[in-house]
Amino acid sequence: MALKRINKELKELERDPPGQCSVGPIGNDPFHCRATIIGPPDTPYEGGLFDLRIDFPEDYPFQPPKVWFTTMIYHPNISDKGTICLDILSDNWTPSLSISKVLLMVCALLTDPNPEDPWRRDVAEVYRNDPERYQREAREWTLKYATG
Repeated sequence: MALKRINKELKELERDPPGQCSVGPIGNDPFHCRATIIGPPDTPYEGGLFDLRIDFPEDYPFQPPKVWFTTMIYHPNISDKGTICLDILSDNWTPSLSISKVLLMVCALLTDPNPEDPWRRDVAEVYRNDPERYQREAREWTLKYATG
């Protein structure tokens, strides 16, 4: 059942990808995918290409996929190991969600960080207390890690 659902979602993504995103299997294994998100406009991530890894569990869609950034990023909701603090990837997952919706939510998180539920408290403090420094740091990381 999981394989059928994953293949269906990948075909839909190929036919109608969400804006700013692409995704595809690693090799011929649809349970392990690579996604790319283009940094949203008017954010310090603009112009960056951010790679993510997506691993689907055997009981997908009843359990959420594991999704993490493989590109370094300066963000309060993303750990230094790429783990994403997003409730739909854990407690609030439902089988009605899809990888397309997950990627759109990750893009939204890049546009609108949530400092009230941070993975990195240090970055959340900078975001809240010194927005100009946050913008500068995030832009520097984008230029260093997410641009050619």
